[in-house]
Amino acid sequence: MFKFNKVLDLPSQLQWKYADEPELLGWTIRARNYNTFVANCMFAFLSIVVVGGAAYFLYLNPTPDDGDISRITFSLGFFVFFSLLTASVTHQRMNFAYRFTQSGVEYCKWKDFPKWMLPFLKWFTGVTVLIFIGMASIDPAFLIGALVGPGGMGLMYLSMANSKSYQQMHTQYHHYAFKWEELTQLAIATNREVVDLKYSITLEGEDCKTNWSLNVFCKRKQKVNVAEFIKPYLSSGVPFIRAKVNVPLSTQ
Repeated sequence: MFKFNKVLDLPSQLQWKYADEPELLGWTIRARNYNTFVANCMFAFLSIVVVGGAAYFLYLNPTPDDGDISRITFSLGFFVFFSLLTASVTHQRMNFAYRFTQSGVEYCKWKDFPKWMLPFLKWFTGVTVLIFIGMASIDPAFLIGALVGPGGMGLMYLSMANSKSYQQMHTQYHHYAFKWEELTQLAIATNREVVDLKYSITLEGEDCKTNWSLNVFCKRKQKVNVAEFIKPYLSSGVPFIRAKVNVPLSTQ
C-alpha cells in the first residue's frame, strides 16, 4: 500500500506473534527514539567546546617550532575526530520493524553493534599513522603524537574486535504485540514523523492495568497515511487527535 524503502535485516531470533496472519502493512526504519531537540542542543554545545579547545590548545598556543600547516592540520583533525565522537553519542539510532495484521500491531526494536565502527577505527588509525610519520620527518616530536593518538586508537580497535562481551553490551532486542482492542488513543505527531498509540493492557501475572504508549516511527510524509490505515481497526470511541508527542513518551 505504501512505499517504505531500505528494508533492514530482521533479527534472527524474531518470531512474529501473528505470523500465521497475512501482513496488511509493515516496514522497517532506523529512528532516533529520544528527545532530538535536547540531543541536538547537546551536540551544538559540545561542538562549540571542541572548536574552542582546538583553537586554544592547538592554534593559539603552539609550540615554538610549529608552522601554520601543522597547526591547521592538528586543529582540523582534533575537531573532526571529536565531532564524530560526539555525534556517535547524540545521534544514535534504533532499528524498528512494524507489522500490522487483522489481530493487531506488533513491532520489534533492536540495536546491533555498529558494523562501521571497527573498519572506521582500522582505517582511521592507519591513515593517521601515515600522516604523523610524514610530519615526523619535519619535526620528530610528531612521533610522540603518533604513539599517543593512533597508538591508542589501535589498542581500542583490538580490544573491541576481540571482545564479544563488549559487542553484546551494545546490542539490544525487544519485541512487543498489541491487539486492536487494547489501543486507547491514536495521535498524529505535529513535531515528529511519528504516529502515537496509547494502550491499556494487563500484564501476565498482574491484576492491574498498565497504561503506556507506542511510538510508531514513520518515513517522511507517511504518518498521515499510517494513521488513516490504523483508524478503522480501533474500537469505537477511541480518540483520534493531532498533538505534540514527547518521544519516547506520548502526548501531553
